[in-house]
Parts: sequence; C-alpha cells; structure tokens
Amino acid sequence: MNRKTSRREFLVSGAATAAVCVLGAGGATAADAARRTVVVWSEGSAPKKVYPDDINTVIADGLKKDLKGWNVVVANLKDPEQGLSDELLNKADVLIWWGHTKHGDVKDALVDKIVKRVKEEGMGFISLHSSHFAKPNRKLMGTRCSWGAYVGDSVTLKVTVKDPNHPIAQGVKEFTIDHHERYSDPYAVPKADSIVFEGVATLKDGKTDASQQGFAWQIDKGKMFYFQGGHETDPVFMDLNVRKIMANAVKWAAPVK
Repeated sequence: MNRKTSRREFLVSGAATAAVCVLGAGGATAADAARRTVVVWSEGSAPKKVYPDDINTVIADGLKKDLKGWNVVVANLKDPEQGLSDELLNKADVLIWWGHTKHGDVKDALVDKIVKRVKEEGMGFISLHSSHFAKPNRKLMGTRCSWGAYVGDSVTLKVTVKDPNHPIAQGVKEFTIDHHERYSDPYAVPKADSIVFEGVATLKDGKTDASQQGFAWQIDKGKMFYFQGGHETDPVFMDLNVRKIMANAVKWAAPVK
C-alpha cells in the first residue's frame, strides 16, 4: 500500500544513505567495518628466490582462502609507521609477526602499543620461527626467549600433534616439511598452557633431534601462539598443513566479540 513518506523517515533514510556513501568512497563498506581483521607483519628480509613478495604475503594468501569474511592485511617494517599505524593496530583482532635480522629496528614505542593491545585489550598475537627474539615476543614472555641450539644441519622436520583437543590442532595430522635449520630444546619461556605440536628434525648425518613446535598461552586478556617451524630458506608457509595451523591459530587467538 502506497503512503506518503514522513519528514522524519526521509531524514533518517537520507542519513543512512549518506553514511553508506561515505564508507563506499573510501573503498570500505559497513560489512567491512564489521569484519574481523588479522594483520600479517614481516620485516622483509626473507630471500626473494623463496618468497618473492615476502613471507607475510604468502601467509596472507593462505588466510584469505581459509578465513572467509575476514579482512587480511599485510604490513611491513619499511611501511610508514613501521607498518602498524594506531588505526590499523587498534583495528587488529590478531597480529601475526615474522622477523629475523631486524629485531632491533622495531621501535620500542610500537612494541609497548602491541603489548598493551594484547594484555589489556585482548588482541591475539602469533609469533613465528625466528620471531622468538622479536621485541614484542620477548616483552610478552618476559624472558630471554632463547633456544638450546641453532644448527643448520637438518634436512626435514616432522610435525606431530601433541594436544589433539586444542583448537589450533583441529584438522591437522602429522606432516613433514623441508627444514634446514633446527632449534633445539629447551625454549626459555614461561610454561605454556598447551604444547600443541611437537617435532623431530632429521639431520644430515641420519640422526634426529626432537623439539617442541607449537606453544599456546593466555596472557592477561590476550592469547598468544608461537610456532617454531618456518625457516626462511624453505617454503614452509606454502605448505597446506602449515596454512591450516595459521588459520586455526588466528581463529583461536581472536578475542570473543
């Protein structure tokens, strides 16, 4: 049944339309604003022959396939504000961090903001491989975060599930990847709430070395996951099993809304 539109209804409708237009002008929509956001950060030091567009891009490509409805953002140390503006950091539900040789270049003020987002506001934090020495990782752990040994004498790494009931392990089975650098236990960090994955490196001389691979913690309001595998000269983050772990970890680490 047709009826005349009241002045109030006209004004409300016009305001709603204007809001949508403003969002659209910036390339975003109301649906985008409601989405979860994961930021994948890297320092940009991975070899181009393995990761032409860097490790964070490969991880992000996997997440885009597995995390439907999420905003997946890549950020780099070389970007303005070291890739993490206040606006982006405050929007992030989860931050994934890969670093290796440029830990010292990360500004302490940015580290403090990241730690605050995790501890006080519940942002999830995922640290990968050589990021055990990254400033945010060490400040969240409160320890030196060193491993017992770092030796480039391995050939493969077999990853097995230790805690099958943990959400990060869901759908993950034992798998083996090329991995030419091993970290040996112990890992100098606080006791984890769960050791989700273990691993065995096969060495060039045929011997083996077992080590812990996946650690999960609750740190005040936030959740943190560290995955040990990920040597930058091997295409670890292109492996479908590792991509499954990354997607599971993001979903687990994201704060409840």
